[in-house]
Parts: sequence; structure tokens; C-alpha cells
Amino acid sequence: MLTVQSIPAFDDNYIWLIHTPDNRCVVVDPGEAAPVIKVLETQQLQLEAILITHHHHDHIGGISELKRRYPNINIVAPGAEPIPGVSQSVEDGDQVEIFDERFMVIGVPGHTAGHVAYVGDEKLFCGDTLFSAGCGRLFEGTAAQMYHSLQKLAALPDETQVYCAHEYTSSNLAFALVAEQDNPHLQRYREEVSRLRAQGISTIPSTLKQEKLINPFLRCDQPSIKKSVTNRAVDESDVETFAALRRWKDEF
Repeated sequence: MLTVQSIPAFDDNYIWLIHTPDNRCVVVDPGEAAPVIKVLETQQLQLEAILITHHHHDHIGGISELKRRYPNINIVAPGAEPIPGVSQSVEDGDQVEIFDERFMVIGVPGHTAGHVAYVGDEKLFCGDTLFSAGCGRLFEGTAAQMYHSLQKLAALPDETQVYCAHEYTSSNLAFALVAEQDNPHLQRYREEVSRLRAQGISTIPSTLKQEKLINPFLRCDQPSIKKSVTNRAVDESDVETFAALRRWKDEF
């Protein structure tokens, strides 16, 4: 199995480094180059590729400098997004070879129009689509698109590890605990997250099994969530429940 290491960037971003025992590696969503270069040089790793989930600057800002330093790297990115220097464009249903593991590309529009996620080796790199206890804002897509994108991810095996791109878990939990106050899994998870953050430890990766128990945006079919948005939703459909929940979170 591949090893995944986090490279903190900006205030709350994670750049993910996927590497093998023989020091070959790939990075996911390098918003800035300097922390990546420092890790590569310190650990004597050979960068072979960059995976990009979407075009926001805090996910692509380091591409140009990394390409300048490592000119032979393969830059894999969604073809529907405006991303510089791409050598391999991908879309929903494509596959990407990462060392000896095959990763599937899943189209997950919502946060941006052409956002993709990569899943393989029981690991999901989902950018800003799914967060622990939350989901991304709707900058370019619709609520229906994001809902269906999250359903695609929720259909993956429970043991899938969720490598999202931000440390938003504590703030997401504050909202989730209001949206579903009587969820005992949420209350236990809050205690665990509080303990981890007090020690400066990352809450990521989560797992899909965990998220399906505590993430309100994956629980829009549950009566408890539907009840919490009764005065905000125009009907009781799962999609409208999601839309109402997302509008509420935007104002929270």
C-alpha cells in the first residue's frame, strides 16, 4: 500500500504527498511550492506527478514553480477546469496509474464546475467536495450537483479513507451539532476532535464510515436532518434538504 503524508500549507490547507518505500512520490493540490520542495529535499523524494482536483488558487498555486524545478513531472488535472501546465487531462470515469495502484477519477461538480476526486488503494482525495463533518461551498455548481457528487462518494466502501484539503473539522462540527443535536456519534466525535486539535494533531483522514454517521450533508435522508430544516426547505426531498442545509451553513 502507498503511504500518505500531509504537508500543511497556508492557514488550514493540506497538500497530500503519496509515496512509495523507494522514495518515489506524487503530490495532490499543491497550493504553494515551498513547503513541498522542503519535504522533497529533506526526505530525498523523487516527484513524479501532481494530481489536481480543481482550479482554485490554494490548490494550484505551486504548479509553476514545481514544474520549473522538476520539468519531467506529469501534471494530471480535470480537463474542464482552467489549470496551467496540464500534461494529462482527466474526467469522470478515467483512470490514473499511481505507481502500482490504479486510481479512478470521479467527477464531483458543485464546489467548482469541473471538480474531480481521485480514489484508489482505499484512499479518496476529494479536494473541497467532502470535508469531515461538512462539504464545500457552491461557488460554481448547483445544490443538486453537489448532492449527487456527495452521493457518488458515499457509495464508495466504508473503509475508504477521506483525504480532504482543509482542516475544517472543528468548525464543521459546530454546525453539525446544531443541525443534528441528538446524534450520539457526533457528540463522541466532537470529543475526539477536540482532543486531537488540542495536541496539534490533524483530524484528517477521516473514513466514509465515520462521515456517514456524523456528516449532516451525507445524512439528508435522515428524519432528524429533515426536521432540522423544516422551516428552511421548500419540500422534503433529499436534494432540497441538502440545499436548505447548505444555505443554512453559509449563514452560520
